[in-house]
Order: sequence, then structure tokens, then C-alpha cells
Amino acid sequence: MNLRHATLHQLRIFLAVARHSSFARAAEALHLSPPTLSLQVKQLSETVGQPLFEQLGKKIYLTAAGKTLAEACEDIESRMERLAEDLAALQGVERGSLKLAILTTVKYTVPKLLGGFCAAHPGIDVAMVVGNREKLLQRLASNEDDLYIMGQPPEQMDVVSEGFADNPLVLVAPPDHPLVGQQNLSPQRLANEPFILREAGSGTRLTTEKFFAGHGIALKNRLEVGSNEAIKQTVAGGLGLAVLSAHTVVSELALGELVQLDVRGFPLIRRWHVVYPRGKRLSAAALAFKDWMFDHRLGPETARPPARAPRGRGKPQ
Repeated sequence: MNLRHATLHQLRIFLAVARHSSFARAAEALHLSPPTLSLQVKQLSETVGQPLFEQLGKKIYLTAAGKTLAEACEDIESRMERLAEDLAALQGVERGSLKLAILTTVKYTVPKLLGGFCAAHPGIDVAMVVGNREKLLQRLASNEDDLYIMGQPPEQMDVVSEGFADNPLVLVAPPDHPLVGQQNLSPQRLANEPFILREAGSGTRLTTEKFFAGHGIALKNRLEVGSNEAIKQTVAGGLGLAVLSAHTVVSELALGELVQLDVRGFPLIRRWHVVYPRGKRLSAAALAFKDWMFDHRLGPETARPPARAPRGRGKPQ
């Protein structure tokens, strides 16, 4: 066994297979043909002198040697990333890379900030992943990105969390809903209304359910939908009400496709947070973008309640 014959390319391929537990998915992620990937893993296994994977049925598992090598590959990858950051730091913030993972709801705001940042720093390479809370927490646990933009920071992880902007949640309805135009509605008025909710574990859903539970109301869940876009279309189609980030419904409210209801207690104010593992050394590019977010934070145009009727008109419901 002479590991000096192993190449960084082979180690990178092996680590991808180990992470995906699949040759096919690793090949797809690395944009390699399956035969090419399999050959590289086979050559690395011959260099190591021991099998790295074993197959049971249709699944593959790391052998003891494979697990040891995977841990070493993680260390090598981490060291190479630090090397890239150190070299970039020598050139200042105008060089380097930035990896972001953002919540699906944040895609309506953070890309605008990112666009301005990239225009100001064209030499920085940026990669951005958009996903739900569960996906972001998985990536955070694996330390796959530089910064994570989400709502409620995870309590079970040791992280640094900085709130940088408000995220108001508004209650929306189809334009022909009977409650549209009524002023100062009490939450109890919505007790029998069907709601379109995000998936279980969603920060928006948790906040919504907590608010109504505080008023003794258990929401009637008509549908559970996994994306804000689908929720907006479902509400516009007349299937129920929904609580959504004000950032996500600016266009629909402006076009009259959705209407914001005037309910006491709304908007519910949450915060966007920039999160990263405690002890993580942020690159110059990551630090620069974090500062950029605080300096150029955006606010939604729909964060305020609907306009009240003039004094003497409209009664609390």
C-alpha cells in the first residue's frame, strides 16, 4: 500500500460516494459517467489494498477501511477549503468563494442582496442552495456551507445566530372571501375557516399555530403544502386562508390576486437570522457578505396592517 499514489481527484470521488451512499447519485453530483467514477474508486481501493465498500442487496455500505478513509477525506477537504480561504485572504475580499444555504421563503429577498454584493465584488465565486428548514439543518449539521439564512435558529445545535431583518407574517385570503374589507377582525372569527399550511416543522407554521393556540383556536388544516408558491395558488383558488411571509406576497397583493386580512395581532413579527456553526472560521468573503446583509437589509412593502376605515366606519368583528 502506497497512498502517495492516491490522487485528490480519487479522494473527492470516493467521499462523494460515501456521502451519497450511491455510485449513481455521486456520479450525477460530480457530473461524471458511472463507469468513470467506478474505475476511480476501484483504483483507489487497489491503492489502499482493502475494499472500501460492501454491497448488501441494492445498498452499499462503507467497510471499516472505507470509514477510516472517509474521515481522512473529510479532514483533507476541510484543510483544502481553509487553504483556499487563506490564499483568498492574502488577495483581500475581492477574491474567494462564498457558499450560502437559504430558506425557501428567503429567496424573495436574499438574492437581491446577493446581486448587489456580487456586483460590488465580481471576483467572488458564489454558490447558493435553496431548501426547506429540514434541508438547511442537515447541511448545517454537516458544515456544508459558509452561512445559513433561516428563521428560528436551531436550539439543538451549537451555532452563532444573528438576527438581521424582520420577517412579518400576514394573513391572506382570496379576493372574493367574505372577510375581505372587514376591519379589526378578532382571531376567534377565523376559528371555522379552513387553512392552507406549510409542512410540519416549518417555522411559519409553528408561529401561526402558536398564535392561534394562544387564543384557544385549533386551526382547521384543509391542505398541507410544501411550497409558498403552491400555497399562494391554492389560496387564490378559494380553498382556504394562509399565513405567509409578507416578502412572498408583494406581487400578488399588488395585483389583487390575494388580499391581506385585517386581523388583530397581525402581522406576526419573526426575524431572519444568519447562522453558522460556533467556532467556524468565516472566510473574508463570508464576513463581507454578512456585513453587506446588515448594511443593505430589505423590508417588505406589505409589513404594515391593511389601511383602517375612517373613524366612525367599520366595527370590530
